[in-house]
Amino acid sequence: MKELKIEKMKYAILAAGEGSRLAGEGINVPKPLVEICGERMIDRLIRIFLNVGAEEVIVITNDLAPQTQTHIRELQLSIPQLRLVVKTTPSSMHSFYELAPLLGVGRFCLTTVDTIFREQEFRDFIEAFSSAPADIDGMMAVTDFVDDEKPLWIATDVSLRITGFYDTREHCRYISGGIYALSDKSFVTLNRCIASGQSRLRNFQRALVADGMNLRAWPFTKILDVDHADDIIKAEEFISKD
Repeated sequence: MKELKIEKMKYAILAAGEGSRLAGEGINVPKPLVEICGERMIDRLIRIFLNVGAEEVIVITNDLAPQTQTHIRELQLSIPQLRLVVKTTPSSMHSFYELAPLLGVGRFCLTTVDTIFREQEFRDFIEAFSSAPADIDGMMAVTDFVDDEKPLWIATDVSLRITGFYDTREHCRYISGGIYALSDKSFVTLNRCIASGQSRLRNFQRALVADGMNLRAWPFTKILDVDHADDIIKAEEFISKD
């Protein structure tokens, strides 16, 4: 494995959703604890983040998931960089808002708990963000692999600067992969979105563009979300080839 040139930063995992679709399809554990190739999804993310030198990994989960809370607290006994926030929030954007004060000053990386990607591609992504010029405010993981019910399409220019986020394909090649590397400048936009009653992360991303933030797309070959029981099989097939 090549030596990484990565700045120390904090990583956050949004794991406060209900996972109702998985539960409705017979999966009897909370989404963060679903195993992919014998490893819980949340454990996989924590491990990957620690492997790229995370200063701290902050997880937010809801009050309705005692199994997840217990699991994270057990991990904290051996992982001093791990921090847990327990709060039931109405949306992913509100979960992000709860974590913002803990992310502090500087750059950070935020993901949803069910994002499945290749580890080497993630390392490349974080290394690129770490070495990006100071005028780049954020870097979004994108993919041209589409296996999502309601993907968020991302428009870019020739330099992969993000020019817009769309619910329909328009003239876009890529969709969002649910991995967001941002600077603390984004908190101004986040606070404004919350104050105006916004609730969806995709609206926050649109607001970043509207606020003139310099965002770049970083292509991954493939990123999967685990929303349904059959997505677990797809994710295992994908990871087993990594």
